[in-house]
Amino acid sequence: MNPKRVDVVWENTFSTGSVAGAKRSRSENDAPPAFTTAHQVLNAQSRVQQNNTTQYSHDSRRIRPSRIDLLSNSNNLASSNSQNLSEHSQRTSISSTPGPAQNPVLALSHPKYGLPTALVKNFASLGVNAIYPWQASCLLGRGHLSGEKNLVYSAPTGGGKSLVADVLMLKRILNCPDKKAILVLPYVALVQEKLKWLRRVVEGIPRCTLDDDIANSTDDSSRSSRFKAEVNSIRVTGFFGGSKARTTWSDTDIAVCTIEKANSLVNTAIEECTIDKLGVIVLDELHMLDDEHRGYLIEIMVTKLLLLQQDIQIIGMSATLSNTEVLAKWLNANYYISRYRPIPVEEFLVFEDYIYPVPTTKGLLRKMIKPNISNSKDVPASACRVIRKSEFRELAFPIPNAMVALACETAAAGYGALVFCGSRQACQTNAVLIADAMPDTLDAEIIEKRLDLVASLQSLPCGLDTYFARTIPRGVAFHHAGLTTEERVLIAEGFDAGILKVLVATCSLAAGINLPARRVILCGARMGRDLVGPAMLALLEAIATKLVSGRDAIYDYIRSSLLFHDGEGQDTLLEMVQSTLQELLDSELVKSSSDETFEPTQLGLAIVASAFSPDDGLFIYGELKRALQAFVMDGEMHIFYMFAPLQTSSEIDWMTFRDEVHGLDDSGLRTIRLVGVDPGLVNSIAMGHASIKDPALLRVYNRVYTAFQLRDLSNEIPVSSIAKKYNTARGAVQMLAQNCHGFAAGMAKFCQRMGWDMLAVVLDHMRDRLQAGARADLLEMAQVTYVKSRTARLLWENGFKSLRSLAEAAPSELVPVLMMGQPRNSSYSNNAKDMKRVTAKLTAKAEVIIASASRLWEHQSVVELDE
Repeated sequence: MNPKRVDVVWENTFSTGSVAGAKRSRSENDAPPAFTTAHQVLNAQSRVQQNNTTQYSHDSRRIRPSRIDLLSNSNNLASSNSQNLSEHSQRTSISSTPGPAQNPVLALSHPKYGLPTALVKNFASLGVNAIYPWQASCLLGRGHLSGEKNLVYSAPTGGGKSLVADVLMLKRILNCPDKKAILVLPYVALVQEKLKWLRRVVEGIPRCTLDDDIANSTDDSSRSSRFKAEVNSIRVTGFFGGSKARTTWSDTDIAVCTIEKANSLVNTAIEECTIDKLGVIVLDELHMLDDEHRGYLIEIMVTKLLLLQQDIQIIGMSATLSNTEVLAKWLNANYYISRYRPIPVEEFLVFEDYIYPVPTTKGLLRKMIKPNISNSKDVPASACRVIRKSEFRELAFPIPNAMVALACETAAAGYGALVFCGSRQACQTNAVLIADAMPDTLDAEIIEKRLDLVASLQSLPCGLDTYFARTIPRGVAFHHAGLTTEERVLIAEGFDAGILKVLVATCSLAAGINLPARRVILCGARMGRDLVGPAMLALLEAIATKLVSGRDAIYDYIRSSLLFHDGEGQDTLLEMVQSTLQELLDSELVKSSSDETFEPTQLGLAIVASAFSPDDGLFIYGELKRALQAFVMDGEMHIFYMFAPLQTSSEIDWMTFRDEVHGLDDSGLRTIRLVGVDPGLVNSIAMGHASIKDPALLRVYNRVYTAFQLRDLSNEIPVSSIAKKYNTARGAVQMLAQNCHGFAAGMAKFCQRMGWDMLAVVLDHMRDRLQAGARADLLEMAQVTYVKSRTARLLWENGFKSLRSLAEAAPSELVPVLMMGQPRNSSYSNNAKDMKRVTAKLTAKAEVIIASASRLWEHQSVVELDE
């Protein structure tokens, strides 16, 4: 078998009842996903309207969507399209995808895979009852299941890529119980989703059949049966910014990480000489190598692993790899390409109220770009449908008219539609526009579920958003980074469950989570760009972890990089190495000896340990060194300034900045003057009489402005109040706290490596306060689920001052306290029925709080007894 074979599977697309590799569970009895044409959407819409016998009437819609009509030439077009559809699309009773009955290898229980029965049952309980032929072919490729060969593969979105990696990763862990796995994902939301999935997959499955250390133990007092089960189970741990867990490399079997955390874990394992414990690393969304901000970290991490030549299987996958062969050559891997789609995708272009199938739009696109130039070779675009002009002023322009018409058509047919917009404000505006045009009558059960969703949002500490109060009862919502994490989770779950029919979102939704939709509407798509990652960090990490020292080893390291395999000239690379080494020497991050070997300085080690870039690390070193000479210890402002990230996306509201400066006490004023802020200049800028041109100075002012927000967060001011005060989004404030928590952890590690232990202790304590959003006396309480910031203080003031008091409380005792934490200005009516829903939500939350406090108290009691 050719080690680098291309296996292109099934050029045509077709549907199937199997959902192997799907991101969410589904019963075997669920109806198979079916291909939908415009005719089917219209027919389904008619059926839904006829079958709704129990309906709930609410306020009449303000506008009505435009009618979408078929054109006379669309019949020929539909006929030609139907010839390309799969058999399953034409006769849904006959599936064209074989199952285990036709091909036994498509069952995960087949002996060729060698998976434990318990693991197969866990997959089945999550809806994975069989796999696709391309997945079987990929898994059974030479050296894949045994871990002897690396693998790079590409398959369309929804084709089951993740399942292949999951099986290979778990197979490796189960076959070699002393080995660990790292799964790398680009976004925190994906890490959290994958954590839940993998923990359910490995539930009840031991790492090995017999753990000698536990089996031979005779100390029954310390080795209970429950402890044995916990030690012998597969530990799936998340590593991402803002995570509460403080687990280490030794505490995990499968580490699910963001890119930055994965690189940091690899550095730690190399430095501690435990990298031999790593058995497999999975790189999901491998196309992130092209990301201009983070792609270089993936390349650096993989290059180090390749240079080590350890027994580590590298698995890379993506839906959008264009250079699979180059990547396979770099990784010394087999590569596999599948074009199989479980659900076909039809693409259309909407232009000036006409809907065109994408295959016919080449000439139309050229005309749109250069309207005055015609080409006789262009094939005339053939529109299949037309969106009629609207009589409403809000829909006068073609784009909003088309967006509303298409979204409402899909929703009326009983399906879900995703609408992607370019900004947060556009999401909210378009959600309201679509909601105003949604149908007037709906099933009463759906209405109740939507009102229940509204109550869930209202029960959050930030309260109910005014836009949600208007759109959710009509089945429409929006999703963007300006929402809090809790809001985003509830909205995504509502759409996933079919409670919401239209979700308007920024592109972060597509990158972060997986949601089902029958129609996706893109408003303003954009292309990315490539950028080579910085070489300075690559060399510094290699030298700091003692992976390389001499020039020959450094050159071998460069030869293991993707840059070397991507056609870059060898002379150019050698010049880059020379200049980068000199830059590291000049910055005193590394030092050289007479025999031309290199070793890291203490500063270089601190930068690598903290996961800062060299430039950021040098800036932080200068800031901390200056702070140590005159640290302001009689206040908190200096600590919060140190926690403020070096890059912030928020704009400074100079009027608010001026007010905050005027409200500072003596220690606060001394802090801002020490770091370089002039209160007089702030006042001048607020009055419009001055501005800051120097980027370095502006960064200092940005960090001080951020420090004000961190101070408020740590002093129990609600997120919604801070967002209003600083004129920013609630989600932005929450994200700021999460980012600063990760940055603060890096700062603490930096101080430890530099030998500044006292400063590290202070930073670590304040990091706990920042995560809890509370003062020091509430840190124990803030460990409890749902108990943060203002909620923790309210519970404290009402007599619940310990974990034990919370654990012994009744839900009815906590609900009135939780009700006190609700925002006073509600965006939702407070009639008796609505309040009953909110009370029910708060009661459920109280039960979670009690259960969480009970677990923590039990753990605390066990630790005290052991001591």
